[in-house]
Amino acid sequence: MQANPIPQNLQELQQKVAFAENVKRITEQIHAASDLDHILLDLRKEVLGIFDAEDLTIFAFDSEKKEIFSKVPNIDSVEEFRIPITEQSLAGFCAKYLRPVSIADAYNIAELQGVHPSLVHDTSYDKRTGFKTKQVLTYPIVADNKYLMGVLQLLNKKSGVRFTRKDEESVAEIAKALGIAFFNLRKVSKKAPTKFDLLVTNNRITQNELDNAIAESRKGLSDFESILIEKYKVPKLDIGKSLAQFHKCPYIEYSDRTLVDIELLKNLNVDYLKKNHWMPLKRDRTAIEILTDDPSDLDRVADIKRTFPGLNIRFAISLRRDIAQFLGSATGQGDSSSSNNRKLDENVSDILGELVNEAQEAMAEDSGGGLDENDNAIVRLANQIIADAYRQGASDIHVEPYGEKRETLVRFRVDGDCFEYMKIPQSYRRAIVSRLKIMASLDIAERRKPQDGKIKFKLSDNKEIELRVATIPTSGYNEDVVMRLLAASEPLPLDKMGFSDRNLAGIKEIAAKPYGIILCVGPTGSGKTTTLHSVLGFINTPDIKIWTAEDPVEITQYGLRQVQVQPKIDFTFAAAMRAFLRADPDVIMVGEMRDKETAEIGIEASLTGHLVMSTLHTNSAVETITRLLDMGCDSFSFADAMLGVLAQRLTRRICKDCKEQYVGTAIEYEEIRQGYGPEHWDKLGIPQDNTFRLARGKGCETCNRTGFKGRVALHELLLGSEKIKHMIQTKARTEEMLQAAIAAGMTTLMQDGVQKTLLGHTTFKEVKAVAIK
Repeated sequence: MQANPIPQNLQELQQKVAFAENVKRITEQIHAASDLDHILLDLRKEVLGIFDAEDLTIFAFDSEKKEIFSKVPNIDSVEEFRIPITEQSLAGFCAKYLRPVSIADAYNIAELQGVHPSLVHDTSYDKRTGFKTKQVLTYPIVADNKYLMGVLQLLNKKSGVRFTRKDEESVAEIAKALGIAFFNLRKVSKKAPTKFDLLVTNNRITQNELDNAIAESRKGLSDFESILIEKYKVPKLDIGKSLAQFHKCPYIEYSDRTLVDIELLKNLNVDYLKKNHWMPLKRDRTAIEILTDDPSDLDRVADIKRTFPGLNIRFAISLRRDIAQFLGSATGQGDSSSSNNRKLDENVSDILGELVNEAQEAMAEDSGGGLDENDNAIVRLANQIIADAYRQGASDIHVEPYGEKRETLVRFRVDGDCFEYMKIPQSYRRAIVSRLKIMASLDIAERRKPQDGKIKFKLSDNKEIELRVATIPTSGYNEDVVMRLLAASEPLPLDKMGFSDRNLAGIKEIAAKPYGIILCVGPTGSGKTTTLHSVLGFINTPDIKIWTAEDPVEITQYGLRQVQVQPKIDFTFAAAMRAFLRADPDVIMVGEMRDKETAEIGIEASLTGHLVMSTLHTNSAVETITRLLDMGCDSFSFADAMLGVLAQRLTRRICKDCKEQYVGTAIEYEEIRQGYGPEHWDKLGIPQDNTFRLARGKGCETCNRTGFKGRVALHELLLGSEKIKHMIQTKARTEEMLQAAIAAGMTTLMQDGVQKTLLGHTTFKEVKAVAIK
C-alpha cells in the first residue's frame, strides 16, 4: 500500500516556513545594521546559519579603489582582505560581470573555463587558512538592479555535490537585502558622525587602529575605553573630549577636588551604579547633573528619569573608570580592582618620603641605611619602578648606585635612549638592590661577581611580564642592576613592519621558498627577533611544521613549537638544531648563529630541504657574508643555501601627536643628498625648493617633550641572486659585492633611512645615529 505523502509535504512546508522566517529575521537585522562592520563581522555567522554551507563571506565594494573587500576577526585585531574585480577569482568575476556563479569543484580547470575562458580559482585563501574549497556559489549584491554593492559567497555544500537552484534563490533574497542595506549605509556614512571622529581628526589614533579596537572590545575581554588608553596610548582627556563633542555635553574628568553631593547617593545601590556606568554628581536650582559615559542610551536615560521623577536632568560625560573612582571616593567603597591599581599607581616621591621618615625613625647607620630589603616602602618602591617602566614603554631599567656620598640613579631606556627616571637617597642603595635580587631569586650575600636571574611580575590588571635581571659589581663596592623587560607579545604582520615595497616583496618571495637560509643581522636591540617572528607569522600555516630555538622566548605564536636554549646544561643553539632535524621540521628558526658549529649545521639543514632562519651580529648585509666565511663556513655551500640577508636598525619615530612639517634648508638638502649618494639621489629628481619638506616633533606630553615616540625600522635586503652567489663562491671583495647588490636594486640602510626621513617617519639626524653608510 502506497504511503500517504501528506506528512512529507507538511514537513517540507514547515521547513519552508521556518526558512522564510529566518530569512525575514536576518533581513531585518541587515536593515537595522548601524555600520558596514556590523554586517561583515557580526552578522556573517547569522547569515551562514541559514544555509547548507561550511563557510560564507560577505564582500563590500570599494568604489574608489575598484575592489571588493571583507573583514575577518583576528586574535586582537580585524584583518581586512581585498580582491581585484577580475577573472582571477570567482568573487572578482561575479563582481565584474554582475552574474552568479555556481561551481562544483573549484580546482576543476575545465569547469572554470566552461564559465569563462580566463576564470581561475584564487587559492591564496586555502593556503593561508588550510581550508579546502570545493563547491562555490557567488552572487552579486546590487542596488537598483545595476549598481554593484558587493558579493555574497558560499563555500562547500554540506550535503550534495553542488549548490542547488533552491540555494541560489535563497542567496538572491539575502543579496537583495544586503544591496539595499549597503546602498543606505553608503548614503548615511557620508553624513553620520561617530563618537570618536575627533580622535581620528586630531591624529590621536588611525582609523584602522580604531576599527581594531572596536573589534577587540566586541570580544568582551576589555571595555573599549580601556583598550584605547592601555593598548593604543590614547590620552584619557582626548577620549573625553571626543565623546563630549559627539554628545554635546561637558566632559568631567575624575579629580579628588570635585565634590560629589553625597545626599543624592542615599538610597541608591552603588554596585548597580557602577555596573550601569552612571551616577548623580550634584544638584542646583535648575537640574540634577548626571555623569554617564553614554547619554544616548535610551534605557539608561529612562532608568535615570525613573530614579529622579519630575526633575530636570542635565548630562555630563565621564569615562567608566572615572565614574567608578567618583563613586569609590564618595562612598569609601572603592572596588578591589581600584585598590590593586593604587598599589601600582603610587607617586615615587611619596614612597621616598616614607623611606626618609622610616629611616629617621630607625636611626639608620652610615654604612648602608637602616632599612632592609623587606621594608614595606622598599618593596613598594621596587614594584613601582617596574610598573612605571612598563607603562612608559621602557625596554631596560638601570639601577646605578654611586656609593655613600651620592644618590643612586635609576634610568629607563625608551625608544633606544636612556633618560633619568629618579634618584634614590644613597642610604637606601643596598636595600633597593637587595630587594631586586630577592625578586630575581639571586644570592643577596654575593656582591663580588655578576649574577643573572629572572623576575616574573604581575601588573595591576593581572597581566604578567618577565624581566631578565643582571647584577654587576662596580667600583666603590657598589652593585648595578640592569633589568630587561620581556613583555610577551604577538608577532606584527609583515605588512606593518615598515618595509619598502621592494623589500616587502623580496622578503615575502624568499620566505615562501621551501628550503634555503635567511639571515637577519644587526646589533643587539635592533629588532631582529621581532622581524623573524613576523616572517614566521607570514608562513605559519597548518601544513608547515616550524621549530624555533630562542634565548629567551619573547614572542609566542600559536602553531610554532618554541624552545628556550639552556647553555648552562649544554643545550645550546647547535644542540637544539640537531634535535630539530630529528623532529620532522619544515622550517627552523635559530635565535643566533654564535659559532661555526651552529652556522654549519644551519647551512647543512638548509641544503637538505629545510628553510632556516637566524640572526647574526654584523653591521651590514654584505659584511655578513664575509663574517660567515671568516668563521670557516664553506663558500660553495653557503652560496647554494643563501636566499637573503636582511640588515636592520631601529631609530626613533617622530611623535604623531606633535609632528609638524617644514621646508628643509639648503644645508639639510645637501646633507641628505650626500648621505643617499649623489649619483643615486639625482635619479630621484627631488628639487631643492618649497616642495622639499621634512618633519620634526615639537614635543608634547605624549612623548615627554622629546618629539619622538616609538621606533621605525631601517632595512637593507641583499637577495641571493645568481651573480651574488657566484661572487660568494669566488670570495669577492666586500665593496665589489656591495656595488653589485646596489646595481641589482638593493637600498642600503642609509638610503632606506633617507626615504623614511622624506616620508616624515623620522629625522636624518636619527638615521645618522644608527646607519653609517
